[in-house]
Amino acid sequence: MAPIPGSGLAKGLAVTLRTMTRKSVTEQYPDALPDLPPRTRGVIGLFEENCTVCMLCARECPDWCIYIDSHKETVPAAAPGGRERSRNVLDRFAIDFSLCMYCGICIEVCPFDALFWSPEFEYAETDIHELTHERDKLREWMWTVPAPPALDPGAEEPKEIAAARKTAEKLAAAQAEPVADRAEPGEGES
Repeated sequence: MAPIPGSGLAKGLAVTLRTMTRKSVTEQYPDALPDLPPRTRGVIGLFEENCTVCMLCARECPDWCIYIDSHKETVPAAAPGGRERSRNVLDRFAIDFSLCMYCGICIEVCPFDALFWSPEFEYAETDIHELTHERDKLREWMWTVPAPPALDPGAEEPKEIAAARKTAEKLAAAQAEPVADRAEPGEGES
């Protein structure tokens, strides 16, 4: 059976007429802000105190949009006879959001939780050079990072916490036993 000539056009016009009668769902953006999920990937915030300048984020970035500069400082020995230690000090941490593809690899590989997603998305600039956010600007985005979701009450306890709890219980039991042993001989005397 051959299709009727013009049936495709009729179906297309029917779809057009159906959608023309429906109410528009378009939100007028500047006047009405969108209701975004709390863990939306907007901009990356830097918690500078956790950054150890390990450079993992910059090395793993597929776009090479993270720029880090640092220098080494010598920390004097804590105790007499100890040795001096050196540590990296962060001089510059910048992310070029004109190059960033928001993949989140830098946040995933950071071993010290120094980078976080912020749901803020309103950081458009008139000049592309202003999309390179230095550490001061990245620190400001940290105030907009939502708190992490609550732990699942049905989940099993992490192995690290379970091991620490068992050790603490053993220590508490070991400290309680000598007290009980000392109390027994004292009861018989008088």
